Amino acid sequence: MGLLLFAGVAGGLYALSRVTLPTPAPLSQTSFVYDANGKVLTSYKIENRVSVPLSAVPPVLINAVVSTEDRHFFTEGAVNPISTIRAFISDLKGNALQGGSTITQQYVKQAYLSSQRTLTRKIKEAAIAVKLGHRDSKDTILDNYLNTIYFGRGAYGVQAASEAYFGKPVQQDGLREASLLAGLIREPDTADPAHNPALAVQNQSDTLAAMVRDKKITQPQADQVRAEPMSSYVLSPAKAAAQTSTSVAGDAYYLAAVRQQLLAKWPASEVDGGGLRVYTTLDPNLQAKAYDSVYGSNPNALHPAKGDPAGALVSIDDHGDVRAMVGGAGYNAGYQGSQVNLALGTAGGGSGRQAGSTFKAFMLAYLIKSGYSIYSTLPAPREVVVPHGNSNGTPWDVRNFEGEGGGGPVTVLDATAQSINTVYAQIVEKLGASNLTAMAEAMGISAKELPAGAGYPSEVLGTPEVSPLEMAAAYATIANHGVYRSPVLITKVTTASGKPLPWAPQTTRQVLSQHDAAVEAYVLQHVVLDGTGGAAGGLSSPIAGKTGTTENSGDAWFVGFTPHLTTSLWMGYPAGNTPMQNFSHDGHYYKSVQGGGIPAQLWHTYMASVLAANPGAGGQFDPVYYFGGQTLAPPDPSTLVFPQGIGSTTTTSTTTVPTATAVPSSTTVTSPPTTAATPTTAATPTTAHTTPTTAAPPTSAQTTPTAGPSG
Repeated sequence: MGLLLFAGVAGGLYALSRVTLPTPAPLSQTSFVYDANGKVLTSYKIENRVSVPLSAVPPVLINAVVSTEDRHFFTEGAVNPISTIRAFISDLKGNALQGGSTITQQYVKQAYLSSQRTLTRKIKEAAIAVKLGHRDSKDTILDNYLNTIYFGRGAYGVQAASEAYFGKPVQQDGLREASLLAGLIREPDTADPAHNPALAVQNQSDTLAAMVRDKKITQPQADQVRAEPMSSYVLSPAKAAAQTSTSVAGDAYYLAAVRQQLLAKWPASEVDGGGLRVYTTLDPNLQAKAYDSVYGSNPNALHPAKGDPAGALVSIDDHGDVRAMVGGAGYNAGYQGSQVNLALGTAGGGSGRQAGSTFKAFMLAYLIKSGYSIYSTLPAPREVVVPHGNSNGTPWDVRNFEGEGGGGPVTVLDATAQSINTVYAQIVEKLGASNLTAMAEAMGISAKELPAGAGYPSEVLGTPEVSPLEMAAAYATIANHGVYRSPVLITKVTTASGKPLPWAPQTTRQVLSQHDAAVEAYVLQHVVLDGTGGAAGGLSSPIAGKTGTTENSGDAWFVGFTPHLTTSLWMGYPAGNTPMQNFSHDGHYYKSVQGGGIPAQLWHTYMASVLAANPGAGGQFDPVYYFGGQTLAPPDPSTLVFPQGIGSTTTTSTTTVPTATAVPSSTTVTSPPTTAATPTTAATPTTAHTTPTTAAPPTSAQTTPTAGPSG
């Protein structure tokens, strides 16, 4: 009977072995995302698997698996006839289906067949194993097996298993780790030491005994492992996960942006299961400082869950690399809109935010590029009406914050430093809104967020809805000697084996000459030195920037830069057009918020910590050699309406044109004696520049509710 059964089974296996070997299902592999230091930030996976070559697996682990699962693997065929016959007889008698599978058969079951336990499936398994055994070497089969088999904790393959249980790569495993993993193969979930330590110890002990039997280890070696408690080297699932990745406060928004870019190029199956290696620009130190400054231990930090407005921050270096991104207090922070990445605008699931007077930097850039002097003077009335100045063609009523201005003359430099709206209304009327739009786009603002065609004058006060990421990249153009570099989150993507995959190249273009960029940086330094951005100053490096506030304090900005790092900080409620007025924060009452208040203070806190840890992020701006050029004349008075008149009160410019024809550096600019000193290192302010219990001091001009955004 036994011989007949053996002959029948052997004949059946031989017949099936003549069938063409099917193609195995592709193995899903975990994809990893790394920070700028090469540390794992996160992983994407369908199955947690990291394939490694057999040469990377320690011999002790190979011996442990072979002794436990198939001691004759290297000396016998793909199918053990005796074990197979025994299993068939048991099955025919109606007993539970038996095992008896070799390593080759176990691999076939995982790679070619389902896990369904039927007699037909067992026959197919044996037949394919025979076929595979004729085609592939033992090392190839073992390599595939060790990268396929499930070990529990969601880990497939020895590399993922070693990380999941011990928090280290498989190459570092010794006898204790190897014997534990080998003992998990038959009961991967139930024998986890975290859930059933007694079963885990028993299975490990069985493996050690098998290795002693096969003379792979000695009895004293086995006894030494048995004497060591598993808790001394097996990690809890949570601790293992923490050891194999770098968790940075607030990085979920950055990682969501990275994933969004990956999914724009590859399907989710490839991103999650293709074994990609994604290298990013995130600096974990800057990211931690950014989050702490906006939402952490900083006394001025925001707490949206308690009713505060939210904040967003983006830091970009002079290569265009996004070093930090804070898109909110946290995906699970609990406030409305917490799962919107406020740093990305519409791309982050929300809406863009109006830029306020930070948009004036684009008009200023066009003025300088066109050859006009920053010492051109214009009247600065408290109010001016520009016929057809709004986007819908209605008159644009422009007013200055708290009635600033009394007529003029005021230089372009001082109008920028003090954010005088009525002066910029005249500039855009004179130079053209279409040129403002073109410059904003050239410096990095998306065309879809800018007005089509000729544009409209009120655009100069920041009516387009932008994102902190765009504003950081645009202002970085000034810091980068006039060169725009598109912001980079991902530097390269490779396969698991290190083969580079195509990735979008960075966009670069020269927008301003190096001299023109230096002149604009000079102007924006005065915003901090003697203008609306004073709260951002007092750092160990010269800085330049611009404040911005929209109508009713719906949005407040400070965008600033050193020669090597540009940081954009926005503050507002996630629900757009919600005024930041009459609320309490950090123990004080605020009538309203302007860009030169809390945003500039938060910006200062962040940049102070960055510069203290990394002085190289500072530096000196390019020298300015002349301020000459054409004088920008005021627009034809017939094109504007001055309801209160230009006025005879002389709110004169506090600066006059420097007489020096050459300025050797940005810290020794020969500037008029009536202004603050040109950019120099200053002591850190001991008090914030926003005055609690009252409206924040004039940080940027603000229009009335009917006049549209400003700031």
